[in-house]
Amino acid sequence: MIRAEKFHAKTLKGLEPLLAEELKTLGAEKTEVVNRGVDFYGGRALLYRVNLGSRLALRVLLPVLHFQATDSHEIYRNVKRFDWSQYLDNRMTFAIDPVVHSPFFNNSQFVAQKVKDAIADRFREMTNLRPSVKREEPDLLINVHISGKWVTLSLDSSGGSLHKRGYRSGHFEAPLNEVLAAGMVMISGWDGTTPFLDPMCGSGTLAIEAALLAGGIPPGIFKKQYGFENWKDFDRELMEHVVHKLSAEKEVVVPIVARDKDPAALEVTRQQVKQLDLQHIITVEQGDFMDSEGEEGLTLIMNPPYGERLKHDDLESLYSDIGSTLKHRFPGSDAWILSSSKKALGRVGLKPASKRILFNGALECSYVNYKTFKGNWKEHKAGNEKG
Repeated sequence: MIRAEKFHAKTLKGLEPLLAEELKTLGAEKTEVVNRGVDFYGGRALLYRVNLGSRLALRVLLPVLHFQATDSHEIYRNVKRFDWSQYLDNRMTFAIDPVVHSPFFNNSQFVAQKVKDAIADRFREMTNLRPSVKREEPDLLINVHISGKWVTLSLDSSGGSLHKRGYRSGHFEAPLNEVLAAGMVMISGWDGTTPFLDPMCGSGTLAIEAALLAGGIPPGIFKKQYGFENWKDFDRELMEHVVHKLSAEKEVVVPIVARDKDPAALEVTRQQVKQLDLQHIITVEQGDFMDSEGEEGLTLIMNPPYGERLKHDDLESLYSDIGSTLKHRFPGSDAWILSSSKKALGRVGLKPASKRILFNGALECSYVNYKTFKGNWKEHKAGNEKG
């Protein structure tokens, strides 16, 4: 019988319940939603599968040490007492990734230094040698999480954030986090059966994540290296088996369009679409959303400006134009808008069908759904009642 281990998948605030459901589809039998993450249980095949196949996890951690501490001396003693030779040796490099939320510790880098010293000192006393610290791409990345007086040390199986899919080929201002983009598509319920349009695509992240989802393409297959590949008990044969089971691509039968009026944004999008070999799935085109010829029955997801660079009058006018365009040129469609500006969203002029809170970086945003229809509200309501 395969021993089940406890893992922790980190995600963005607001996506935790969705991640829990995704983990179940990937094979987790038991999940528990916590703040900005989900605890789940399984074997090493599941650990590999989640890293490769999850669209919503930022990192997947394996907790190995848990204790209470209220000062740095307690941290040092507990970490030094632990047998790190299970996971680390003198030939390997390591780094510490600290996350601290505690009244007892106000300097995360000081905590990281204490943990590093404890590990190095243990090896020096046991072997007269010590593993080297390497901040970039270490063999073993150790996550230290402190909440109150509880300290948890975990091995980072991802070896860096999973939102870095590996397809970023150029820089465009304020690109949408890939995990957030995937979450937005999944929350919308879009299943690849209706045409998809991002009319303000920027660097194309929403369209790319939609294409990966519709095509059944695991986002993790583009990542060059995972942390678990350096672990002493890494099973390459099992990893290859997991990859083989995940990589069954599906045909995408509806158009996925990334559109923007900015030629520079479109150039970045085209580069990334080409890098992923998704030209047969994603159409990249130039156009101003307000000048759209219009279509029926689309799913539209957009991340318009929030107001950092626009004056408030301009921002509210923009959102008013977005609402008018949706109403008059995209009847019978399912539209979703992410924005941190509640005042601007109020100018859309359409009745929200649903709304939930998501975070774009530190910004609290509303993710609002609008159902458009033909004619006026009275005619639409009468049609629904008749139906």
